[in-house]
Amino acid sequence: METSTAGGVPPEPTAAVTAVPPASLSPSRAGDFMQCPLLYRFRVIDKLPEKPSEAATRGTLVHAVLERLFDAPAAERTAPRAKSLIPGQWDRLRETRPEVVELFADDPEGERLARWLGEAERLVERWFSLEDPTRLEPAERELFIEARLDSGLKLRGIIDRVDVAPTGEVRIVDYKTGKAPRPEYAEGALFQMKFYALVVWRLKQVVPRRLQLVYLGSGDVLTYDPAIADLERVERKLLALWEAIREATETGDWRPRPTKLCGWCDHQAVCPEFGGTPPPYPLPVRAPESGGTEQGRMGPD
Repeated sequence: METSTAGGVPPEPTAAVTAVPPASLSPSRAGDFMQCPLLYRFRVIDKLPEKPSEAATRGTLVHAVLERLFDAPAAERTAPRAKSLIPGQWDRLRETRPEVVELFADDPEGERLARWLGEAERLVERWFSLEDPTRLEPAERELFIEARLDSGLKLRGIIDRVDVAPTGEVRIVDYKTGKAPRPEYAEGALFQMKFYALVVWRLKQVVPRRLQLVYLGSGDVLTYDPAIADLERVERKLLALWEAIREATETGDWRPRPTKLCGWCDHQAVCPEFGGTPPPYPLPVRAPESGGTEQGRMGPD
């Protein structure tokens, strides 16, 4: 997703977007803030447009195929059938998200598109070496979940698949089209899953028995069995994160955090780290309380 570099011209303004303070937190947006507070601002408050990437779009396509495969009877959930779903799901994706068409605008002969679709086929086929869909009957697919904590913080997200055993035990499954992280980075990969487990726990008073990440890019499966103490730690982390987001929202102080991931960011042209200037902050900024040194706090959403 590389775009303009230092000194580049900021993107042309798009249709006016009404800015509102953040009202909820998802795993993706929590990850954005932890990676770079300014990136969070650009995505959540400024709502700056981003170009689709081949990798992310392929992930969306593969997820759609794996979800739709479960519409078929168990015996018909085969690799050939799954691969046969790819063209139709690609057509549907182009209809619902026309911006993905530009990915292959410079590919008149369709060679890059063919390679890209071929990689999607390989990812789908690899899944069958990791799980057996003929023996699975998901309780939920693409499940939207939302819960408000006692603190008032609203958590939300979409779970790829929820399996429920006859004994009532819950397994949360997420598909990843990339490669599994090295062991030292596994905790970061599990953050999203523990986030989901926390929401399920708060909604259903049930701690999921297992969290499972299926990495189609490398053919690995990462599992973790959470305990209540794990979810309580995640909740404390999210509350601290949300407090930092609220403070940044109120003060307008969204600082960039340079990392190697900056090279993939769509917003270099408006990032101070690359010589750019962020757009005017679209929310009111509350001045410090008179006589005090600390910034005030935002009220409830």
